[in-house]
Amino acid sequence: MRRTDRYRYPIIMTVLVLLQFTLRSHLGGDRVAPDFLLLALLIYTIRAEPGKSAAAGFIIGLLRDAMTVVSFGAGALAHTLVGFASSWAKAVFFAEHVFVKGCLFFAGTWLRNFIILAVSGKLQGSQVAWELLVWSPLQGLTTALVGVTVLWFFRGWLSPRRPGALGGVSA
Repeated sequence: MRRTDRYRYPIIMTVLVLLQFTLRSHLGGDRVAPDFLLLALLIYTIRAEPGKSAAAGFIIGLLRDAMTVVSFGAGALAHTLVGFASSWAKAVFFAEHVFVKGCLFFAGTWLRNFIILAVSGKLQGSQVAWELLVWSPLQGLTTALVGVTVLWFFRGWLSPRRPGALGGVSA
């Protein structure tokens, strides 16, 4: 392993966070634009244990809640639960296939939006149906497409390291 290899994963995570605050506003409304922060969390959960994933989700949720003070705490709860659940689901379903990871990104986005709607109580009546049946699936789809693209494009950088592997050379 080269010395620069250990920096690749944090660089991708930093780029996703920067894209959240720079590019996301130009990709359509908040309802359909991919959520790069959630994507960074879900990519992290592919490699991490459920407890660490929940802690990372809590931090990302607090960061999101700091930007939307109307329903403070809803994002922290939602991201914590999604981080824990996606890490646990990854362990159960052996998410090594790109399609399974895309489904994980889609389901994580939809579940996060559902929890925020349920906890914050902002929407009522038919607005909830529109959010859960139209806007959340669209955002889940765009997030999943971007996530699968990132995983494919940076597959060598984001693949989990196996213990004992020496640069692809088997002993």
